[in-house]
Amino acid sequence: MTQLTAPVPANQSLWHDTERCYRAVMSRDARFDGQFIVAVRTTGIYCRPSCPAMTPKARNVEFFPTSAAAQSRGYRACRRCLPDAVPGSPEWNVRADLAARAMRLIADGTVEREGVPGLARRLGYSERQLGRVLTAELGAGPLALARAHRAHSARLLIELSELPLTDVAFAAGFASVRQFNTTIREVFATTPTQLRAAAAGKREQAGPRDEPSAAGARLTLRLPFREPFDADGLFAFLAARAVPGVEDVTDGYRRTLRLPHGTGLVRLTPAERYVQCDLRLTDVRDLGNAVARVRRLLDLDADPEAVRQVLGADPALAPLVSAIPGMRVPGAVDGTELVLRAMLGQQVSVAAARTAAGRLASELGEPVTATDGEPGLLFPAAAAIAEHATEVLRGPLRRIEAIRDVATAIASGDLDVHVGREAGELRAELLAAPGIGPWTADYVLMRVLGQPDVLLDGDLAIRKGAAALGLDGTPAALTARAQAWRPWRSYAGMYLWRSSAPTSTKGNGQAP
Repeated sequence: MTQLTAPVPANQSLWHDTERCYRAVMSRDARFDGQFIVAVRTTGIYCRPSCPAMTPKARNVEFFPTSAAAQSRGYRACRRCLPDAVPGSPEWNVRADLAARAMRLIADGTVEREGVPGLARRLGYSERQLGRVLTAELGAGPLALARAHRAHSARLLIELSELPLTDVAFAAGFASVRQFNTTIREVFATTPTQLRAAAAGKREQAGPRDEPSAAGARLTLRLPFREPFDADGLFAFLAARAVPGVEDVTDGYRRTLRLPHGTGLVRLTPAERYVQCDLRLTDVRDLGNAVARVRRLLDLDADPEAVRQVLGADPALAPLVSAIPGMRVPGAVDGTELVLRAMLGQQVSVAAARTAAGRLASELGEPVTATDGEPGLLFPAAAAIAEHATEVLRGPLRRIEAIRDVATAIASGDLDVHVGREAGELRAELLAAPGIGPWTADYVLMRVLGQPDVLLDGDLAIRKGAAALGLDGTPAALTARAQAWRPWRSYAGMYLWRSSAPTSTKGNGQAP
């Protein structure tokens, strides 16, 4: 295969490197799907890099960072390769700038719920500043980026649900049916009715499927990832920490979701080239938000080849990287939940942290409609924990009061933990909270914000894992050695955690 792995300068996004992008298109390298968009001037169509269509001539193509940028230039989506049905760009996690944080919030549905003013407010910028930065960096402003997100959500609902098309329009976030129809025609060069008819024909060939339930929409999606994908390790990590009532691992990985417009239940089952995602939503407007959360939880937008190149160059890590390709860093579906669970896991075993979280859930969790065997509780809201933590939790009073105080700060809005936060600011706020030290703050950045370059060098299990690989596990020595692992130190930490098993059962934040 053509060598495509030359690094891009740190201050330059991949899509600017037209020569490298064109080589990816010529080789139909699926590793680059989602990292940039290729648009063909002669056809007016934009595609993913691995599109199986005949490769266009170099003089006839241009590259964009997002589908919204291509749409803004008048291109429509390829109906053969479906360029929106690919893993997202890993750049939004590697980068920590305004554009990257905005993209995470847009994927989370913030514009649909709060508008551009709400997006700007969450990011701490004026609407004008935000628009200038996004247009310069991503080729489209926040409205165009949100429009592309709505179009993708609408296509999923059109093809995978039996909702009337009018309901699809408003569920996907469109302000009117006319806007919905116009957008679908412009983006996909077809009408919503034609999209549904084509999807129905494919479903008939595939056989029967579940119908929507009375409690809400049932949808089955295939969530793509870049291969390789260490599904066994990732799902084992989640299983070891599954909170009874909230999560279940007897049939894939299942858990409840607290979503902006209601609740949800998701079941995730790894397959050869995708993760099957079975969703039940009380409100279909939460589809895009639920999918974004699940993708972050499973780190499906990671670039394992980029990680392998860096970590595989270290002689100590190389055998482990080769033996376990496609390592992922587990994310989180809810920032509040992750912060409080991390605090529960400080200085105790994984099993003890799970027991404490299960006690909270059983006493304070909100029940959701569930069938036999399904998780039936939402993880408690911050306000409930703030009010009842001292009654429910056991252990040192000082620790319980710290958890209560942090829950109070979250419930009041004084501490806001979401995917659009700037990492340095959030870390400072966490460290200023009672009972939160550097390990917990960094663990939150790694899992909630998807930060790929966080090494928990004081963690006992990571230090043991380093020693097992023949490295000096002292924090100072590990920090020095890890400079060569940048910008993938979070993934290195996961490898070190893995190398410490099965002895890694407690310590200074044992990955609760």
